[in-house]
Amino acid sequence: MQTTLKNTVTFAGVGLHSGRPTQVTLHPASAETGIWFHRSDVTDRDALIPARWDAVEAAPLCTRLVNHAGVSVATVEHLMAALAGCGVHNAQVEIDGPEVPILDGSSAPFVAGIVDRGLRRLRAPLRAIRVLAPVEVRAGAAMARLEPADGLELEFEIEFEDSAIGRQQRRLNMANGAFVHELCDSRTFCRRADVELMQANGLALGGKPGENAVVFDGADVLCPGGLRHADEPVRHKMLDALGDLALASCPILGRYTGFRAGHAVTNQLLRALFAQPQAYRVVKCDAETAARLPGAGLGQADLVGLPRAA
Repeated sequence: MQTTLKNTVTFAGVGLHSGRPTQVTLHPASAETGIWFHRSDVTDRDALIPARWDAVEAAPLCTRLVNHAGVSVATVEHLMAALAGCGVHNAQVEIDGPEVPILDGSSAPFVAGIVDRGLRRLRAPLRAIRVLAPVEVRAGAAMARLEPADGLELEFEIEFEDSAIGRQQRRLNMANGAFVHELCDSRTFCRRADVELMQANGLALGGKPGENAVVFDGADVLCPGGLRHADEPVRHKMLDALGDLALASCPILGRYTGFRAGHAVTNQLLRALFAQPQAYRVVKCDAETAARLPGAGLGQADLVGLPRAA
């Protein structure tokens, strides 16, 4: 069955790229609503923005959604990953600015807030997108692919010249709370060589190493306390991929493979999938299928040790 939140939950912080204070509140929503953002600070035009693959607008280093009136919301990927990873299918996301707060740079505070509030089952069947045939996109050295699988599986590989990152690869079946246990606390990261360039271009203005981002400089990890996982960067890339795949509007039954893939490439993959009707089918989930999806069976015990919002 479809789900929503039992009660509202609010998060406050700063936008990673804008540096502006912002607050976001997740509200319960009825069945068949999906996920929508509402810009409460916009009053002169349509302020509702769908969390859908076809509302994605090109943006550097994040996923940005925009509606027909030109109203946008950026850096939605960590929140979308938390909603998908906790099995939330319907919600209205009220936000008072143009960017979702970065919090600690991961999805963990969002996950903790969602699981604390709990989910309510709705009287409507859950649908999923079953991948029937391989679909692949490439952009330079980057590649992303979807192919058939019984549940959702993620595989990602990254390669950086900084030896503290190097080459990392990980593969996960996303059933049994794998997102919460293995990925959700992994933080956004960047190379020190890129920080000044990003800030000169008006990006990463709210980034604070150790507080909401991990910075790498050659063999050094510029983060008090070090890494949360030895392969935290590739785990974060998988977190991002789940958030971007969540814009399909239904859970995906398929295997996602990414190599050096960023937000734009994963969105191109969804566009390629939906441009090929023979490559997928929307199906109703029986209990066995629903149990293989991210978020099934989560509870308070799964939150032990997770970082929470300040």
